Parts: sequence; structure tokens; C-alpha cells
Amino acid sequence: MTLTDTRPAPIDIEAIRTRFKGTVLGPADDGYEAARVVVIGGVDRHPAVIVRVAGIDDVREVIALARETGLDLAVRAGGHSGAAHSTVEGGIVLDVRDLDSLEIDVEGRTAWAGAGLTAAAYTGAADAQGLATGFGDTGSVGIAGITLGGGVGYLVRRHGLTIDNLLAAELVTADGEVHVVDADHEPDLFWAIRGGGGNLGVATRFRYRLHPVPHVTGGLFVLPATPETIAGALRAFDEAPEALSGILNVMPCPPLPFAPAEVHGTPVIFGMACFVGPEADAQAALAPLRALATPIADLVGPIRYPAMYPPEDAGYHPVAAARTLFLDSFDEAKAAMALDRIAALTSTPMRVLQLRALGGASARVPVDATAYAHRERRFMANVAAFHGPDDLAEKTAWVEDLVRDLEPAPGAYVNFLADEGEARVHDAYPPATWARLADVKRRYDPDNLFHRNHNVPPAAMG
Repeated sequence: MTLTDTRPAPIDIEAIRTRFKGTVLGPADDGYEAARVVVIGGVDRHPAVIVRVAGIDDVREVIALARETGLDLAVRAGGHSGAAHSTVEGGIVLDVRDLDSLEIDVEGRTAWAGAGLTAAAYTGAADAQGLATGFGDTGSVGIAGITLGGGVGYLVRRHGLTIDNLLAAELVTADGEVHVVDADHEPDLFWAIRGGGGNLGVATRFRYRLHPVPHVTGGLFVLPATPETIAGALRAFDEAPEALSGILNVMPCPPLPFAPAEVHGTPVIFGMACFVGPEADAQAALAPLRALATPIADLVGPIRYPAMYPPEDAGYHPVAAARTLFLDSFDEAKAAMALDRIAALTSTPMRVLQLRALGGASARVPVDATAYAHRERRFMANVAAFHGPDDLAEKTAWVEDLVRDLEPAPGAYVNFLADEGEARVHDAYPPATWARLADVKRRYDPDNLFHRNHNVPPAAMG
């Protein structure tokens, strides 16, 4: 019996260069090594080819190339995928980073933005007009990935998720067709891309709503971590006016120059606060937080919104065991338990429980209005522990034990999922959402060409 070799045919780099206006990079090309690097550490994949597309025709041609060769297709923007979906071993990377156009309609308070923009680039340009759209909490994140998954950031309670401010999008589906979708044009596809991740196609442009944000009162604060201050700080955000959003990281204190040496390495609340509105109102909203304890540091003050994004080290590629979860409640007992676990894990300098209060504008959107379906959840949490080459199992067990004892609410935020298996993708999409996504997937990607994502396979025909 003769066995048929079903492996994809190798790519002839020189033969395909002429098909694209953008940059084509193979393993022998200058720039290939830098282009294949993603943000998370521990990823060393070698795509057969990376195409930095120059426009929508290039996007269509990459999709055609993937179909012709049978090679796996990864779509890369900012490269922050926690599951390393932004790259692929031996396959094709469609890199949208050169799609960085931005057209701001100041009077209409909208913007058409290329999918290759980072949150920092968009935010800086919008801020020059006193306007903002909320993305996440890291400037180097690509707007495409964070938008398609939902978008939880510093404006979430005041102005909702990123997808709540998405007015339209342009994307190329698996058949190479270009779609411009909004509430009135292909509304099912528009519904699906607002939380459905990269399952439906390659987004090339987004139209966003902009909000007047001439300044914010925001920045970093550090509090001593006790059960009372942790639970109290989360409660302060939860009960605050929705103009206040923020993040609490319970973690060992880094050796920061503004933190006394005696607190370095001890558990603290390393927090970020952002208030949209008059400074006097901000001070009133922040007062309960500041009353919890004498701050180790308090750098919260009037700033321009882009300053909420902290400085980043482009060479920093962390390797961590991590889990994302929602919580319906959090109290001093859970805070004490988490503090004990953080103190007990001495084999890594970095372990963290991150907490965010949700609600506000994000909770007023109906659950079935978008493919992000967790509007009723009160808090979001993330647990992480950095690990080395030999202690992944230990750190994963620590993370999973802490998550279990935090008593998660149903659900998971797809943008924070690592490579955790199909069951966790189901956690991100409740049954009704999953069924609707699978049906839209069947219509627009029946062969599951776009499967390097937190995948929702197409519904069966029939």
C-alpha cells in the first residue's frame, strides 16, 4: 500500500515576493528574526514566511496563499496573544502592523483606524484633539486583537468596553471577500467580531466612537497589602462613581526608587487609577481609597490620558503560568487567603493577583448584544506566577489552587486566555453565544481557515 504525503508543500519565497506590495520575509532575510518575535516569552517559532501586508489586496493574497499551500495561517498585530496565536511554526504569518492609517473626525467624534496601530499610537493621536477611545492598559497592544476580544481598560466603567465604542469594521473573510460591517450591514458578522476574536476573518480597519477626554486624574499608587486594604480597595472602585476605573495588583513590591527599601519584596497593592472628569470630583472619588492606609507611594494626579500607559521594555518577554477569571464577590477572607499564598511562594520573585472592578457603562449593554457575554460579572481577576524552564508544573499548580479557592464565577475573558484547551474557550462563550458564533463561523469560514485563535469551529451543516 502506498501512503500519500499530505504535508503542505514548501514555500518558494522568491516566487511569491512578486505577489505582494508589502514586505515578504523568509528565514534567510534580514528582519526575519525581529519580525517573528512576539511579546510573551518562551515562544521560539519559525514561520515559513511572514508577509507584512501593505493593503487589503495583500491581505486577500495571503489568504489565497494559505489556501493554495495548506499551511497554517496566523494573523499578527501587536503580538500580545497569551496563547502565542500571533505566530506559527512552519506556517504563514499575516502581519498587519503596516496598516497604520488613522483618520480622525474631530467634529463627528469618530475615527477610522488601521488594524496595525497600537493602543499608544491611536491614543496619542486622539489625545492631541482632546479625545479618547478606551483600549486596555498597555500601550504596545495592537488595537485589532484587543478590539476583537472585547477591550477592558481604564475607561471601561465610564465608556464601556472597546467593542461598545466600535461603530464599524472592515475585514476580509476566508473566501477573500471584503466586508464593511456595522449594525445595519451584515449585523450578525458585526455582532460576532465584537468579542469573537480572530475567528471570522482578518480585520483591516475599525471605526470607533471618540469621547471628550481633555485630561484625567490618574496614575500609580502603592498601598501596604493587608486583607482589609485589598478588599477595601476593590470595594472602593466598585462603589465609586463610574468615572473611576482602575487595576489592583497584589504582588511583592519591586525595587522601585520611590518605595522604601524595607518594603521591597513584601506584598503590596500596586495599583493604577483613572478618573474621567473634573479634578475636584476625582479627589472625592479617590478619598475612600486613600483612607485605607498611608500610601507607600501616591502618584495619582492630573495627567493627559496617554500617560496612563506605563513605559515598556521592548526586550521584556515574560514567561508565566496564568489564569483569568471572573468573581461575583471578594472579601477580607479571600484577600487573606491570597496574601498567604503569595507569601508562601518564594521560588519566584513575581507572583500576582490582579483585580478589576467592572460594572458601570460596560454592564448596561445587554448580554446578547455582542459576542462578549459577561456583562453581569462584577469583578475580573488574573492570577500569574513567573516560572523558569524547570518549574512550570509547580507554578501552574500554585495558580490553579489559588484560582479554585477564589471561587470563580462562570466565564472567562478571551483576551486573557492562554493556551488552556477547548473547555476554557467554552468558558469564554456561554452556550447560546457559542452556538451563534459557530453559526456565523459556518457562513463565513466553513473550512475553519482561521483556527489559530481561541477557536469556535463552524457549526455542522444541515
